[in-house]
Amino acid sequence: MRKRANQQDSKQDQDSKQDQDSKQDRPSPNENGLRRHLGVALLAVLLTYIFWLSRMQWDPEMRLWRAMGDTAFILLAIALAIGPLTVLWRPAAPLVKWRRAFGIWFALTATVHAYLVWDGWARWSVRRLFGFEYLPEVGEYVLTDPGFGLANLIGIVALFWALVLAAISSDRAVRTLGQRQWKHVQRYAYVIFYLVALHAGYYLFLHYELSLRNLVFQNPPPSDPNWFRFWFLAIVAIVLTLQWAAFIKRVRDK
Repeated sequence: MRKRANQQDSKQDQDSKQDQDSKQDRPSPNENGLRRHLGVALLAVLLTYIFWLSRMQWDPEMRLWRAMGDTAFILLAIALAIGPLTVLWRPAAPLVKWRRAFGIWFALTATVHAYLVWDGWARWSVRRLFGFEYLPEVGEYVLTDPGFGLANLIGIVALFWALVLAAISSDRAVRTLGQRQWKHVQRYAYVIFYLVALHAGYYLFLHYELSLRNLVFQNPPPSDPNWFRFWFLAIVAIVLTLQWAAFIKRVRDK
């Protein structure tokens, strides 16, 4: 009996040691989070480079800020597609851990995009940012492009909320706000997506078209349409379809 007890104790010690070794070999949550952020950051750099290369005929400044804007849109679309996808397809559940990283890097990329527009296009002029141009004949700034100003205003509102959500995208924020309140605020991510879609849609389909404003200010449209415009529509349609499909499934499962 004593021998058998000693054997059982020895086996328990071995099992305990194996469990401790496996826990030590297993990466910590912080390490996993860092890896996810590095992965999304590398994806953002790759997407920006691809967009930048695909428009070599454009002005260098415009190529860069458009590349950053398109990359930010894709990161946001992925972040918002993960939730509905996990509802519709359970094997996708591990992707939920990536949602926070995609959301934060969307906010960072969108911030860089906004700064490049502010510095390179608006030239640090609030009036130019909202569609005003100085006319020597009049001797003052005149609103020449209301659509341009409205699209930028929508983009600024979306960026503000993106930064708010990025600031509370942490476990500490969840504990401080409480799970229920934190989830309520995070749902504004869908509003951000709709605002970003309106902002990007204006520049993809309206701003560079032949118009009286572009003729007066000698700003002819690009010789070739932006190739991303129809991919943009497809991505918007996919995200909306996933959201509605997940909503319908939740209602049916009740």
